[in-house]
Amino acid sequence: MTNWMVALAVHCKHARQQHSGDRLMVVFDADGALVDRRRSFGAALRPYPGALETVRWLEMGLGCAVGLVSARPEAERAATLAALNALGVSRRVLFEDARLHMRSEGWAGDDAAARAAGVRAFQAAGWRVVAVLDSAPETLAAVAAQDETGEILPLHAALEGAAREGTLPARALSGDAYRLADLIAERDLPPDVGLVWHGLNDEPNVRQFLASEIVWGECDIHLDPRTDRLVLHHDELDDAPADDVAALLTLDDLLARMRERGKAVKLDLKGGGPLIGRALALVARHGFDDDQLWLNGYLPFLGEEGVRQLAEARPGAILQAPVDFMGALAVSLPDHTKAILDTLRGWGMNRFSINFMSAERPQFYDLMLRWGFEVNLYGVVDLETFLAAVLLHPRSVTADFNFPQWHYYGRGSGQGGRYYEYAQRAP
Repeated sequence: MTNWMVALAVHCKHARQQHSGDRLMVVFDADGALVDRRRSFGAALRPYPGALETVRWLEMGLGCAVGLVSARPEAERAATLAALNALGVSRRVLFEDARLHMRSEGWAGDDAAARAAGVRAFQAAGWRVVAVLDSAPETLAAVAAQDETGEILPLHAALEGAAREGTLPARALSGDAYRLADLIAERDLPPDVGLVWHGLNDEPNVRQFLASEIVWGECDIHLDPRTDRLVLHHDELDDAPADDVAALLTLDDLLARMRERGKAVKLDLKGGGPLIGRALALVARHGFDDDQLWLNGYLPFLGEEGVRQLAEARPGAILQAPVDFMGALAVSLPDHTKAILDTLRGWGMNRFSINFMSAERPQFYDLMLRWGFEVNLYGVVDLETFLAAVLLHPRSVTADFNFPQWHYYGRGSGQGGRYYEYAQRAP
C-alpha cells in the first residue's frame, strides 16, 4: 500500500516540474484533516500531530501553498482564522484570509459539498490545486468527479476521531498519521540550517560520525586533574573510577582524527578557568581555523571574563551558550530578557542554544527570531522531532543522529550512562 505522505511529496514535486510557473495549492479540510474535529475553535483547539509541520513543509520545501476549506459559516471567519494562526505561530505557519474558504450560508447544508465548493473556488481564483486532504470520502468523491484532468491527488485523512466511512475515489490514498520522515528526505533538508552531530565522547560514536557526511561534530570536554588531560565525557568526572577516566578518549586524539577527515569541531566546555586556555591551545595546534570552530560554554562557568577570552582568542568562531533558563523570563518580561541577551552579545556571544522540547521554547524561539539573534536548537529525541526542529529554520540543529531510517546510528553523548541501542539485522 502506497504511503500517503510519500505519495504527496512525490506528487507535489512532479507538479512543480510540470507547472513551474503556476501557483500550486494543496487543500486541507480544516475541521478534520488539520484540527481535531472533536475540539472546538478557541482555547481547546488542537491540531493533529504533525499536521502543521506538514503545512510548513509543503510551503517551505515543496513550493505549494496550503488552502483551507471549512463547512463553518462565513460569520465564523475572523474567529476561525485567529485561532488557527495562534496555533501556527510556534510552527512558523501563517494562514492568509484569502486562502480560507468557508460556507457562504449558515450552519445547515451538506458539509462535503461545501468543502468541494471551496476547492472549485480556489481553482477559479487561479490556483492549480494538486492535492486535497479531507476526512470525508464524499468530499473526495465530489472533488474527483469535477477533476477532469485527473491531476488532483485525493488523500483521505483517516485520523483518530476524524475518519468517516464511505466509498473513496479509485485514486485516493488513505493515511492515519502525519509522519515527517515519510514526507521529507535527507536530500531535501535546507542547506542553510547547520547540522551538528552531538556526543562524540566514545569510540563507536566517533566512528559513526567520521564515516558520515555531517561536517560539524560536538564533544564534551573536562579537564581531568588526576591525569592533567582534556578528556571526553558528558557527566562530571568526580564519581567515576580512576580506571574509567584513564580509558576515556582525549580531545587531542579526536581533534587529530577530525582534522584528517576535514571535519569542523564544536567544543562543549564543561568548565572554565584553565580548561579554556588548554582547549584553545589544542585547537590551534591541530590547525582549525575560526570558521571550523564552535565553542559552547555555560555562563556560570565562563562568566564575562571567560566569554571575552574566547571571543578575543577566536573572533571568527561561533561562540554559544544555552539560555533555556531565560525561557520563563522571556515570556513574562521580554524587554528585560532582550537586554540580558544584548549584554551577552556585547561580550562576544554570537549564538544562543534552546532545548527544542522545553515548555517555553515556542514563544521564546519566536522572540529570539524577532530580536535578530542566531539560535541553535538541541534536545531533539528522534527523526520526527529533528525534522520538526529543522522546519523552524533555526541557524543550526544539534542532534544525536539516532536516525536508523536514514542509516545514521548515533549513540548519544552517554549522559547518565545511557546510549542508543539498535537491533541487529540478519544478512
